[in-house]
Amino acid sequence: MSTAAKVEPIRSTSSRRHARRRLVEAWERYLLADRTTRTPPPDLRPEIVTSWERSADSVAMEVARAPLADPADIEATWEATPLRTAVARIESQLRSAAEDGGLVVAVTDPAARIMWTCEGTVMRRRAEGVNFVPGGRWDESSVGTNALDLALRLDTAATVYSAEHFNACVHDWTCWAAPIHDPTTGRQLGVLDLSTTWDRAHPLGASTAAAFAQLLEQALPVRATKKAGSDQLELRLLGPAEARLDGVRLLLTRRQLEILALLALRPDGLTLDAMHAHLYGDRPVSRATLKAEVSHLRTMLGGGIATRRYRITIPVTCDACEVLELLRTGRVREAATGYRGELLAGTEAPGLIEYANYLAVAVREALLARPDPEAVLRYADAVPHDVEVLEYAVRALGAAPRGDAAHNAAALLRARLRTAYDL
Repeated sequence: MSTAAKVEPIRSTSSRRHARRRLVEAWERYLLADRTTRTPPPDLRPEIVTSWERSADSVAMEVARAPLADPADIEATWEATPLRTAVARIESQLRSAAEDGGLVVAVTDPAARIMWTCEGTVMRRRAEGVNFVPGGRWDESSVGTNALDLALRLDTAATVYSAEHFNACVHDWTCWAAPIHDPTTGRQLGVLDLSTTWDRAHPLGASTAAAFAQLLEQALPVRATKKAGSDQLELRLLGPAEARLDGVRLLLTRRQLEILALLALRPDGLTLDAMHAHLYGDRPVSRATLKAEVSHLRTMLGGGIATRRYRITIPVTCDACEVLELLRTGRVREAATGYRGELLAGTEAPGLIEYANYLAVAVREALLARPDPEAVLRYADAVPHDVEVLEYAVRALGAAPRGDAAHNAAALLRARLRTAYDL
C-alpha cells in the first residue's frame, strides 16, 4: 500500500505521529546507505521513489532553505504573467483560505519559482525560514522532492507529506500542489500550492488545491491575439458541442456552455432572474452561484458579456441560430446539413430544452413539407431513427427510372429506412 494511502485516512494524533516516524526512519535509512547499494523503501509511491533517486544525485543534504532567484527577474516575470491578474481576481478567497486553514498559499512560474504567497499566522515564520517566499526556487534540482515540482513534472495534482520531502528542512510540512493551465492552449503557467504542518494534514488538501488552480484558470484574462473588439466567439451546439474564441477551443464546463448557449439564442439578452429560470427552472440553485458562473465566463471572453442585462457583446456565431435562419429563408437542404444532432443533448436547462424541441420540430416539418431526397439523407445522418420522415421521402420519390438521380436517392433512402426499422 502506498504512503499516500496510509496518510490520507489518518485521524488520531498518535496515528499521525506513527506514520510520520515511519517515513522519517525510511528517509534516514535511504540517505545513510551507500549510494551504490541504496534501495528506496518499498512502500513509497513510485513518483516519490523516482524523485528521491534524482534528488540524491543533485541536491546536497545540508541545504537548509531554498535558494533565491534574482528579485528583479522574479518581479519582471510576475508583471508579465497572466497569473498576476488571476490571483488579483480571487485574492480574497486565497487569503481567507490561508488564514482560516493555517496555510501558506503559493503561486509559481513553470520553473517552480515562487512568485506570490500569502500566509496564515501558523505558517508565516516557517515559510520565511525556508525561503518559501517570492523568489524561492522550489524545483527538484534546488531542494529535492516537493509537491510544487512534482505537480509540474507530472502535470497533475501532487501531495508530499512530511519526510516524503527529500529535504529535511520541510519534514514538518505537508504540501498539496496542482498545475495551472492556460485554458485556451493547455500550456502550463505554474502551480498553486497549499502547505501546512504535517499534523494539520487533511484528506481534502489535494482536491482543494486543484479547485483553487481551476479558479485561477477561470480568472485568467483572455490573451489579446487580435485588436480590441475583434474577438469572434463560435458556438457549436448541435451534436458534439464546443465553443471557440478566435478559433481556439475554450475549456468550458457543461454549465458554462449552457449559459453561452442561452445568451447566443437570445441575442437581446436576459435578466438575472430570466437566466436563472431558463437555466435551473425550479431547482434550488442560488443566484449568487449563477452570477459567479457568468463572471468566470466574462473573464474568459475578455469582458465580452454585458453586466446589467446579460448578453454577449462580441461577435458570435451559433450553428443552431444558423439552421433556424436557413429554414426561415427556405434553404431546407442547407438546414438539414447544418442540423448535426440534438441541441446540447441531455441538458436539463428548461430554456434549452424548449429551444431544442422547437428547432427539431422545425427541421422535421420542413422536410415533411418538402422531402428533398438529399436533404432527408443528410438529416438521417443526425437523426437515423426518424422513420416517418424517411417513409414520406420514399413515397414522395415514387418509382423513379433506374439510373436516374432520384432512383439512386430512393435506393439510399430505402436502405436508411430498413436500418431505422431495426433501431
